[in-house]
Amino acid sequence: MGEPPGSGSTPAAKRRRILSRLPPPPLEEAGEGRTYMPSLSTSSRNPSAKCYGDRFIPDRSAMDMDMAYYLLTEPRKDEENTSMVSPSKEAYRRLLAEKLLKNRTRILSFRNKPTEPEGMLHHLFAETLTLSQATPVKKYRQIPQTAERTLDAPGLVDDYYLNLLDWGSKNVVSIALENTMYLWNSSDSSTTELMTVDDDSGPITSVSWAQDGQNIAIGLNSSDIQLWDASSNRLLRTLRGVHQSRVGSLAWNSNILTTGAMDGNIVNNDVRIRSHVVQMYRGHGQEVCGLKWSGSGRQLASGGNDNLVHIWDGSMASSNPSIGHSRWLHRFRDHQSAVKALAWCPFQSNLLASGGGGNDRCIKFWNTHTGLCLNSVDTGSQVCALLWNKNEKELLSAHGSVLNPLALWKYPSMVKFAELNGHTSRVLCLAQSPDGCTVASLSADETLRFWNIFGTPEASNPASKTVYTGMFNSFSHIR
Repeated sequence: MGEPPGSGSTPAAKRRRILSRLPPPPLEEAGEGRTYMPSLSTSSRNPSAKCYGDRFIPDRSAMDMDMAYYLLTEPRKDEENTSMVSPSKEAYRRLLAEKLLKNRTRILSFRNKPTEPEGMLHHLFAETLTLSQATPVKKYRQIPQTAERTLDAPGLVDDYYLNLLDWGSKNVVSIALENTMYLWNSSDSSTTELMTVDDDSGPITSVSWAQDGQNIAIGLNSSDIQLWDASSNRLLRTLRGVHQSRVGSLAWNSNILTTGAMDGNIVNNDVRIRSHVVQMYRGHGQEVCGLKWSGSGRQLASGGNDNLVHIWDGSMASSNPSIGHSRWLHRFRDHQSAVKALAWCPFQSNLLASGGGGNDRCIKFWNTHTGLCLNSVDTGSQVCALLWNKNEKELLSAHGSVLNPLALWKYPSMVKFAELNGHTSRVLCLAQSPDGCTVASLSADETLRFWNIFGTPEASNPASKTVYTGMFNSFSHIR
């Protein structure tokens, strides 16, 4: 009986025949018993294919084998016969190597470096470089600690409820001193006297420029309102019978002049027609000391000595004054004192800032769409006026304290990052230049000071810039 497969011994000749029939190991060429080595040639069978080769494998076609042999053996001979070589022979060898061998010391030669990758990294680098060149560096704005110009304003009526300062679109500042209205042109620093009223009509209690910068409205203690053409110093018309007492606040909305008075009434006057009273708002029980139309002209904010703030919609006003009471859109009762300071936000149309008097001392922010109070900040003193920065999210407040006359706040954090000192009494009014950079502050210390607090916009119209860019006299007079 034969043995099972795999057991016992196998003759040597049979083992050789079995091994000869085994398949060759991987990577071994047929008919040879040596290990397969890849070709050093990097040429492709396809002549049109561009091949750069492997940068770590030498290219024999670019090598000089004779030179390689010489460079490999010559240093060894030098080491063996260093003591026997004369200086002249050594100099000859150096000269020969310089002229014939061209100082070549490399034995192996490689092909050119592969081309730089044209992938994501390359594009990202190009885009980053483009963005870094296109993005301008924001310049640091320095807040001035002193006024750039100071004007003397003798005879100023120290009354919190009056609005005696305004800055027109043609760069002319109007300021009321007792019974006289003065105009100061900031382009050439000239001062002119526009008009003077008698003691029965005066003093002047409010002033407001129309949007054209040419016509100006003046409210009087006698309850009359006068309209003047500032370019020709000519009285255009006088509005009588609109109110029963002094007119302390004025606001323009296109051809509509809105007036607020001590009688608590707010009246819209169309100055183009003979019967100028076209609309009336009634909601305040005491003097109306603040009036501001929104940038869109659709909403009117009013503040009064009754501690109330009203938001009025133009379409909801009474078209017939004899009807009487008109319903407000919102009524805010949160202030604990009179509200004169009102300012609509230039970058958010439904945001209103209001400031309360001495018993309140707060700046409050309102959403006029929803009627909600967004924030309230205690400033520590009477808030007399508010102005928004047109170029940055900042708010300037004027106060009734000598220790805190002007304060600059960052919105919406309401962090106070600057205080401007110089006035020796409370600041009653603020006005902003047409380019939004310069602010004028009128104080009970009978001075009018100009501050370049809001900086210079990056793209501004040179024709609208004020002249507060050089050195000025520290003190001058309006009259």
